[in-house]
Parts: sequence; structure tokens; C-alpha cells
Amino acid sequence: MMKQFNVAIIGGGIAGLVAAIYLAQAGKSVVLLEKASQFGGRAKSAKKNGAIFDFGAHAIIKGGALYEIFQDLGIRMDGGYPGLNVSFLWNNKVSHIFRFLISRNLSWSGKKEFMKFSKTLTTINADSVPAISLKSWIEQELHDPMARRIAYAMFRTNSYSQDPDHQLAGPAIRSIARTTKKNSGFFVQDGWQTLVDQLYEKAVRSGVSMMTGKNVKEIEHDGSVRKLKFADGEEMNITHVISTTPPAVTSRFLGDTGSKSVLRWKDQARVIKVASLTLNLKRLSAPDHFAVLGLDQPVYFVNQSKFTRLSEDGTSVVNITKSNGTGGTDPKADERFLEQMLDLIQPGWQKEVVARQYLPNIVVAHDFMHIGREDRFPGPAVPEIAGLYVAGEWATHGENLGDAAAASGRRAAQRVLKDIEAGPKSTIVV
Repeated sequence: MMKQFNVAIIGGGIAGLVAAIYLAQAGKSVVLLEKASQFGGRAKSAKKNGAIFDFGAHAIIKGGALYEIFQDLGIRMDGGYPGLNVSFLWNNKVSHIFRFLISRNLSWSGKKEFMKFSKTLTTINADSVPAISLKSWIEQELHDPMARRIAYAMFRTNSYSQDPDHQLAGPAIRSIARTTKKNSGFFVQDGWQTLVDQLYEKAVRSGVSMMTGKNVKEIEHDGSVRKLKFADGEEMNITHVISTTPPAVTSRFLGDTGSKSVLRWKDQARVIKVASLTLNLKRLSAPDHFAVLGLDQPVYFVNQSKFTRLSEDGTSVVNITKSNGTGGTDPKADERFLEQMLDLIQPGWQKEVVARQYLPNIVVAHDFMHIGREDRFPGPAVPEIAGLYVAGEWATHGENLGDAAAASGRRAAQRVLKDIEAGPKSTIVV
């Protein structure tokens, strides 16, 4: 018996899962197509020797779009709150933030500037900030060199972006302002796979058809979406498609007769990449070093397991990340660099390793709001092709990382529902 669908979604990460659930709950028949063998994208977790490794260090921010959407969908979010137990890495030494701020590393005028700056972050209306770069805004607000270093480190850690010359100040300020509040962010107990599993179960219960191993080769269109073609030779007639892939991939699906908008999104995208090393350690030589921000090095270290369970036997799972900006770097050199930074943060760590996961040049975001992005809010609809929509963390309308992925998925679903209601009903036959 042949099955009919209203909407096909390409990509089974957070954006795709969220979009599929909202559409199915609204009574639409949905198929979710994932190229890999399992759903979740960069929100998946891996298990090694009883330790849970996420794809880097993920946190959920209370008040953010992902938290609100997951609450709306009934997704359980257990975890631990780290508070403000932060240290700085400067000149090859680790110092707790409060000790650092009262030290001679920061001049008296710098201390006053930074305290005023910290208050500004909690009170400023981000929408009132002009469309200037983060660098321009920080250097307007702060004049002390060390105070600026601390500010840059804070914003880099919040977004993993090492591109303050292009990053738009307003969205960056809005995002970091949420993290400065007490108990604003938390790490997920037992890893993000627990969230993916709940989303998967919710999608199935809502009636979404879940298909893995489906490699889309082409979105056939003539000004309107007509068909999906797959690498295995199969075809699917369809009139509404949400692509949660990066703009470069969506552009490839559309071919030479593609959309000017998608081409522009692809050409103007600034990809954020990092090198990430996650370790399961039997013991920590410096257990008080929960979170360490590099001031003279683009690194962020975090011991997530201090506040949440990430191993079966209670051993520590830590992550250290190097921000690589918008370009790639040498993977071996990055791995050696991260190991050297760990020598400073957790001396003797090599003797304590139970398992490790190194991910070089992984993509954190395929784009973000920046100077030079002509379309400030890309999507969800693709203007030139009726029935085509985009989602994913790159299609941000001001949200950051996981918040952007979830919010864009909901936006795409809402726009599809609006368009289906406005036009003739559309179904496909497989």
C-alpha cells in the first residue's frame, strides 16, 4: 500500500526533529529523511568504556529558544547548574575569576571598567545596539587591554566564534546576557543523546515516518518543488520540503537552476569551526578547575561531570575546545596544542585517561549573524521556489547554536502550515 505525505524534511538533527514534530502534531503527514544511520546530527552522543561523549561541550540556556521549545514539546531536561565557578588561563597560569580580577593583571581603571561592563551586559537592550561588529562595540565600551581580553574570551566561549571583526554585536550581546544570570545554563545529565531519544520517540508517537540512510541527491523544481531524487535511484513526488542542511548542500540539491537566495546564503556564510578533545579521566589533579577560559589562547575547558552524570562509574568527563575561526587548521597541530593546554589546566592528565575523543575542524555553525550577511534573517521560505524552506543553526534570526537550530525548525514548520492552509492541499505518493 502506498503512503502519502504532506511534507518531507531533509536532515534529522535538532531542527529537523523539531519541525517534524510540530507539523505532525498539527495533523500533517511528514517524512523525516536522514542520510546517516541514526538521527540527532551534532546532538548525538557516543559511549566509550561507560563514559558519555557529546560532540563537544553543549549547554542548555534557560530562557533560550531550545529550552522553551523542548518544554513545549514535553522533553525532559535533567542536568546540573555550574554557577559562576570560572577561571582564566593567562600567561600559562590558571586563576579563579575573582582572584584574577583583584590581581595586578588588571589595573584599577580596568577593574572599574570591567565591573561596569558586566552590569551593562545584564541591563542593555540588545535591540538598541546599532548594526556594528562585536569588536567595534567592545572597543567602544572598554579601553583597558586586559578588560577587552576578558570580554573577547566571554563572547568567544558563548558562541565558539573567533570572528569579532564580523560578528554582529546585538545578537551576540543578547545571547551572552542570558548566560550571566544565576543558574541560567545547565549541562544535560547522561548527555544530549537523552534529548535526541526523546525527540525521536515524540516524532514517532506523533506519526512522523522516520527514514535513515536516505541520501538526497536533488530537489527537482520548476519554480515550485516537484520531486526529491535519491542517490539510490529512488524518487519521491513532493510539493513541500524543509531542508535543514547547510546552504552549500541545499544549493547543490537545487543544481544550476537553483535559487538566488540560497546561492547568496551559501556565498556569504561564515562557518564556525573548532577542534574538540573530550576525555574520560579517572582522577583530576585540579578538580576546582571547572571552567577555564583562555585569555591569550582561543581555548575553553570544562569539566561537565562536576555537576552532572556523564559516566557509569562517576569518573570525570572533560572537554577542551580550540576555536578555529572560519577557516580550517592542521588537525595534528591542534591536537598537540590542546594537549599542551591540558598540561596547564589538569597537570598529569595523561596518566588518568580511560577514553578519549578528538574531533578536528568540526563545524559548530554553518553561519551566524554577521557584517556582510545581506539577508539578516534567512528563511524559512526560499523566495524563488514555492514549497521550499530552510532551517538549521545557520538560519538564525538572532538565536545562538542549539537555540537557533530549534527556533529555525519551529519557524519552518509554522511557515509550511501557513502556506498549506493558504493553498491547495498537497500530498505525495511513494
